[in-house]
Amino acid sequence: MKNRICFIISLLFSAGGPLLAQVPDTLNYKFSLKEAIDYAVKHQSAVLNATIDEEIARNDVKKTVGTGLPQVSASYNFQDYLKLPTTLLPGEFLSPPSPTPIPVKFGTKYNSTAGIELSQLIFDGTFFVGLQASKTYKELSVRASTRTKIETVVAVTKAYYSVLVNREQLKLIDANLTQLTKSFNETEAMFKNGFVEKIDADRLQVLKNNLETERENAIRSLSINTDLLKFQMGMPVGAVLVPTDQINDIRSEAVSIVPADSTAYKKRIEYALLETQRKLNLLDVKRYKSAYLPTLKGFASASKNFQSDDFSSHYDQSFPTSVIGFTLSWNLISGGQRIYDVRNAKLSVRKTENSMLDLKNGIANEISASQKLYMNSQRSVENQERNLRLAEEILRVTRIKYGQGVGSSLEVTTAETSLREAQNNYITALYNLLINKVDLDKALGNINY
Repeated sequence: MKNRICFIISLLFSAGGPLLAQVPDTLNYKFSLKEAIDYAVKHQSAVLNATIDEEIARNDVKKTVGTGLPQVSASYNFQDYLKLPTTLLPGEFLSPPSPTPIPVKFGTKYNSTAGIELSQLIFDGTFFVGLQASKTYKELSVRASTRTKIETVVAVTKAYYSVLVNREQLKLIDANLTQLTKSFNETEAMFKNGFVEKIDADRLQVLKNNLETERENAIRSLSINTDLLKFQMGMPVGAVLVPTDQINDIRSEAVSIVPADSTAYKKRIEYALLETQRKLNLLDVKRYKSAYLPTLKGFASASKNFQSDDFSSHYDQSFPTSVIGFTLSWNLISGGQRIYDVRNAKLSVRKTENSMLDLKNGIANEISASQKLYMNSQRSVENQERNLRLAEEILRVTRIKYGQGVGSSLEVTTAETSLREAQNNYITALYNLLINKVDLDKALGNINY
């Protein structure tokens, strides 16, 4: 029996091994920038909530439409009079007449009524305006959702670029560290053979230690920025994410430069939101004006009334009632409230128009500033690239001179320091270029999803 159990367990483990091996590791991702953005739009909580708001707006529109459709209600009422109500009748009705009222009880012990009522809105100016407003409100929610997506795209793009810049920085540090380690080892060997002083090796050791510390900081910065990218994407922080885009390919992407009198503001979602808000404000004016008009409703109802003093036969006999009609209501005087409602609604339209003008000017200023920053960052990167190549060449020549005995270790140390400074300046300029590129695209309204 024991051998049989062991045999079954061994079969389970041998079968389970291949099955487990077939389960894909879904927490490992290799994404281009576009793939990262697509993932964020599907998983970022702000985008998901904006999509939910769109659905809520669609439901609100349907709810508003429903108020103008036929309304049907049913009711049932049951009464058990423990004591029947008493009514005083004038004594003059009696024969012979009495000078005092006579108490009389009317009705039955059990009374119940079952009915159904249908009502239909025939005319209400505020309803039709509200129907238009609800559709505009849905449009507003869609545009608000688009703005959330654009903001997510911008955040993901900047975080993605930060990771690429960190990787470029780490690549430069590794290349520099390889050369510096080689120089240190050669100088150390020359010191042991008595060709150089100990201070020469010590200077390179200090540079090597500092560069290793800088490398550790760069690795930590890369990890932090990668986690930030995952957070902006709505990805679990514990997942493994490897960006696949190359920084040189991104740099080569041109950004259009538009003239100062461009109408690029029309492409901005913020301006579209204010346009929709203005529509709502104008509909508010129309809604308050329609409050001067009457409201007409039609109705129809049918009911049955049951009365008896014996509960067992309460429903044996009924007294039906049915009625149709309409109700016209017209608020002729409201103490001037509607006048001020209309005035305030018109003032809201003016406020929105002022905001649109201010935003238009702000976007023009933003485009102008973003273009200048982008062009400056382009020139800065080009200059820093030249400085970097020059610093590398100076270090190469200085090492050759030092190896041939015609240069000093201090010159090598100075050249190493200059190279590190040139590398840091290049990385900073490269980061600014990519961030300014995103800001310019956003200012021009080129970022859409």
